[in-house]
Amino acid sequence: MRKVIVFGIGIMLLWSCNNSTEKSTKHQGTESQTEHHHDESSEAIELNNGEKWLVNEEMNPIVLKGEELVNTYIKAGKTDYKTLSEQIKDQNSKLIKSCTMDGISHDELHKWLHTHLEIVKALGNETDATKANEIVLQLQHSYQNYHKYFN
Repeated sequence: MRKVIVFGIGIMLLWSCNNSTEKSTKHQGTESQTEHHHDESSEAIELNNGEKWLVNEEMNPIVLKGEELVNTYIKAGKTDYKTLSEQIKDQNSKLIKSCTMDGISHDELHKWLHTHLEIVKALGNETDATKANEIVLQLQHSYQNYHKYFN
């Protein structure tokens, strides 16, 4: 069942992004428009000429909410990592649905998101609490990476 859900999220991600050209977009900075593609072979996120990429204002609060959920979970010493996984999946679904980005910034965000989704999937599939705690820390690090590359 979880594989079906993860697959469904992946399909939503691709569908949402492929339809992003139908939505109004904000073009930030000097970013040139490029053909939409998902290059999974190049996973290293790059900065925009040394600067962070701009993320549309609808998406950023959703990422921040997911980060808040993880940080609260850690600070409160919670142990129900399955619930945390479901909450983060919910935020990721909202993030994917709100995607109106295109171009290079969009491609770079997908590099982060692809890895992030894999971490959330691993958390949801984990059965060992000690390993789950390690994965939660990976999630926290994922959000830190987001802030390193995106505004």
